[in-house]
Amino acid sequence: MGRIINSGLKPGDVLGTEADLVAEHEVSRPTLRESLRMLEAQGVIALRPGPGGGVVVGRPSIDSLAHALSVFLYLQGVPFGTVLKAREVIEPALAFEAATNGQDAEFDEMDKSIERMRDVEDQEDFVLENRTFHQLIAQASRNQVLESFWEAISLLAHGEQHAIRFSFGNRMHVVKAHEEILAACRDRKPEIAAARMASHVGELEHLVKLKYRALLDEPTRMLIKAGG
Repeated sequence: MGRIINSGLKPGDVLGTEADLVAEHEVSRPTLRESLRMLEAQGVIALRPGPGGGVVVGRPSIDSLAHALSVFLYLQGVPFGTVLKAREVIEPALAFEAATNGQDAEFDEMDKSIERMRDVEDQEDFVLENRTFHQLIAQASRNQVLESFWEAISLLAHGEQHAIRFSFGNRMHVVKAHEEILAACRDRKPEIAAARMASHVGELEHLVKLKYRALLDEPTRMLIKAGG
């Protein structure tokens, strides 16, 4: 890791063959291979087979960073209420950036998400579609730092792992909020998009305070995504 950073290497640059790295670091092959497996799992390196191959610098995904951060917060026992507060800071900033940098095709995808939410009846499907809309906002922001934070928070702060349920009225209120956020993004009004998002995400904390107040001080629970 230190060599990658100190040498200014970029994704795709070759670090060397396994034999090169054994000689360079003066370690045994089993020790090196274990280290390489760990770095590969984190996306820091990739192993390129065949002639001219070897160990190359990888491109870690936002998912891998987000998962590591969410695990850290989970194991630290961070209260659910604290995670909600973080979401209330991050998501309005993402909406501001999405209204500034988002593309029409991305706004069209948000519109499709809203239509699916309007028709869905199953609680789990609704929550999944809700996350899809917020993920589209994060991606449209073009801010990879904020997007990675959102990915981590999304595994902790949406509430279903705490058994929070949304009534039909709650769900329709979410649909309306999404419509208003999208309208501000399409109109390229970042301040309004941010304000509407702030109001929207603040409503989850309000719901928790109203019906699930004890959850605010509970250690947050991590949502394990399929395949995770």
